[in-house]
Amino acid sequence: MARPPQDPKIKMDEILDVAEPLFAANGYRKTTISDIAKEIGGARGLLYYYFKSKEEILEALINRQIAHFLTDISSMASSADMLPPRKIEFVVHAFFRTAHYKDGLFLDFLYDEKHLHIKNKIFRQAALLLKPWLLKIIEEGVRKQYFHVSHLPAALTFIMSIMLCLGDTLCEKIPDEAMTCHLSMAASLIERALEMPEKTLHLSLYNA
Repeated sequence: MARPPQDPKIKMDEILDVAEPLFAANGYRKTTISDIAKEIGGARGLLYYYFKSKEEILEALINRQIAHFLTDISSMASSADMLPPRKIEFVVHAFFRTAHYKDGLFLDFLYDEKHLHIKNKIFRQAALLLKPWLLKIIEEGVRKQYFHVSHLPAALTFIMSIMLCLGDTLCEKIPDEAMTCHLSMAASLIERALEMPEKTLHLSLYNA
């Protein structure tokens, strides 16, 4: 097999840019490696040089969206123009927007029990990357006396667990009414973890 002539990162992004609309239009299951190769104007072997499987292509697409999510979070966490409680809301709403990217393109894939190992891997990686930014927001809130946390590591771990729980719920694609209930419960639990007054946080599907 001839070696690809260009930078691997550029070619991988090109493959992802082609695969994403195919997955969106035809669904993950109905899209084949041959479909992607045909659209990109190359042989199947070229795709397999960069990605071992169609599953790996979709996983890379999900990770790319998570990277965009984390870029937004890092910019917001460093902002002096937003109050800490609003930053917590931003994290949850940005998480929902990422999950619903292109009408929930990735949710069907993550909901499938056959891909449970990938969902767990992605969620674990995303949580590890999000954790320092969430910590930064909480520490700012404590300094500015918006939060009154008696044990910061425990509060951080608890909030991360709530985020993972919301992620699992999103993958189940429950009705909006039920998701609104989950968000209301999440807001109350986060308020208690950060020792904020009740009704400080406003988490809504309409803001996500």
